[in-house]
Amino acid sequence: MAEVKSIAETEEEIVDEFSLFDSWDEKYEYIIDMGKKLKPLEDEHKKEENKIKGCQSTVWMVSELKDGKVFYRAESDAVIVKGLVSMLIRVLSGHAPKEIVDAKLEFIDKIGMKQHLAQTRSNGLLSMVKQMKLDATVYQAKQQMN
Repeated sequence: MAEVKSIAETEEEIVDEFSLFDSWDEKYEYIIDMGKKLKPLEDEHKKEENKIKGCQSTVWMVSELKDGKVFYRAESDAVIVKGLVSMLIRVLSGHAPKEIVDAKLEFIDKIGMKQHLAQTRSNGLLSMVKQMKLDATVYQAKQQMN
């Protein structure tokens, strides 16, 4: 079985991938392509309680704890947002709750994402991160109680 990369290693991978592009048009294309590869979320999960609050676009996200690791699935009606959430899933999914809670997610700044997103998209990105960390915090608390 392949060894799971650390959150920091996956972040570095993304930074390296983005460094291959010269323009933000190319970077946006890449983000959209990543979104297209995101597995669609089942309709049963597309309900109000799974919507990310604070996103201009509609984003549904669900998570589950399996074998001590958190796994996320998500979908959005906006192509850029779908790409953004797919990057977050790539970085955080499959890690222990504590690792997710402690993750700095510096790749977002390193690739220049905050500066190049509209304010509303940037807020949405932060809302997605917040929800993922909140889910991980809940799982971490449950683990500590057992």
